[in-house]
Amino acid sequence: VQLQASGGGLVQAGDSLRLSCAASGRTFSSPYMAWFRQAPGKERDFVAAIHWTSGRSYYADSVKGRFAISRDNTKNTVSLQMNALKPEDTAVYYCAAGRSSRFQDIDYWGKGTQVTVSS
Repeated sequence: VQLQASGGGLVQAGDSLRLSCAASGRTFSSPYMAWFRQAPGKERDFVAAIHWTSGRSYYADSVKGRFAISRDNTKNTVSLQMNALKPEDTAVYYCAAGRSSRFQDIDYWGKGTQVTVSS
């Protein structure tokens, strides 16, 4: 499975941004698609995840109500709609696929895309 993330950029606080992740190849042993993010000097943290089949979604408390994850099974893509962005959302965002949404269960990582939110 190869994952290609896109859609990052520089925005102002309060703006919206949409990230997309294209997955080439599918493995049913890694049914969760997730987004993680890593700010400079910090660990890579969970942001959101979605199950390919059920569509059930999960969010970190810090983004609940602002971010929305979705998937398009026909196109093998997962998107992250980010609204009401804050400077603390600034990070490199990584698309991932795994057996669950937990960091230790991630099997595949895509290259990151930078999101910068200015105040």
